[in-house]
Amino acid sequence: MKVFIGGPRAVSKLNNTIEERLYNIYNNNFTVLVGDANGVDKIIQNYFNNLNYKNVIVFASEGKARNNLGYWQIENVNVKGKLKGFDYYAQKDIEMAKNADYGFMIWNGKSKGTLNNIINLISDNKKVLIYFLPENKYVCIDNDEKLKRLISLCTDETKALHSNLVKKSQRQVSLLDFSKDNN
Repeated sequence: MKVFIGGPRAVSKLNNTIEERLYNIYNNNFTVLVGDANGVDKIIQNYFNNLNYKNVIVFASEGKARNNLGYWQIENVNVKGKLKGFDYYAQKDIEMAKNADYGFMIWNGKSKGTLNNIINLISDNKKVLIYFLPENKYVCIDNDEKLKRLISLCTDETKALHSNLVKKSQRQVSLLDFSKDNN
């Protein structure tokens, strides 16, 4: 089982509930797919490095990991075009979502990148366990309707962000479908 674990750069520590879930992943010897950013990516790396866990793959844009605390295998994600910022780093997140069997997201109800990861995973028909920090509880999401219920608990800014990300995701899918039809 491959688990994509992610969350916002704004989060700097894990609570006991999250650590228990991570320890369960460790006990089951699941493969951890994690990014290379500061914040949740780095604290997840630190957690598994402290356990001397080897079953971790760090995804990095252009193979240049900003963080790889356990000197794990790096999955190089080529970025096409001249993408920058969010769109540049989102490419590695898309690859992690494709490669994962399951998602585990730690979300503050605000992070664009984490919300995009949730959308990518459910668009790929994968379940996502979300630790929703504003309410300190777990929510399992496996479809758009359940995500909309969670979004309804968020700020108006997050609701607008969700709407924009879904529209962008739908455009990307239709572009991919168009390119397949023309090959």
